[in-house]
Amino acid sequence: MENKKEKLILSTLRHTWFLDFDGTIVEHNGYKTGEDKLLPGVKEFLNSIPEEDFIIITTAREKEAKEKTEKFLKKNAIRYNQIFYEMPMGERVLINDNKPSGLCCAYCVNLDRNQGLEDVELVIDETL
Repeated sequence: MENKKEKLILSTLRHTWFLDFDGTIVEHNGYKTGEDKLLPGVKEFLNSIPEEDFIIITTAREKEAKEKTEKFLKKNAIRYNQIFYEMPMGERVLINDNKPSGLCCAYCVNLDRNQGLEDVELVIDETL
């Protein structure tokens, strides 16, 4: 199956990012069978996020995996502001309002597990 390139066109305002960990940033459950492994395009995509943005990583990993997880993130220079462990394994739901100007203030990108982020492109549009 051919993947379609997902383009996120965002304003110049600061953004809050919610990123799942296993299956999105690293190979799903790799830490249980060996070592975590960054998925394709993750490093490049995360480096394209503006420095002033706020990055939240969510994971169903148990708190016992915290030290190993954060050591991996540091070793791979993965920038984030907060990480939440023991999140439910079900759907993640974000409800947000739009700006009166019409600016859409919430986006969702659903990826196939372990696809990586090389098919997601971030564009900052100064006209928004």
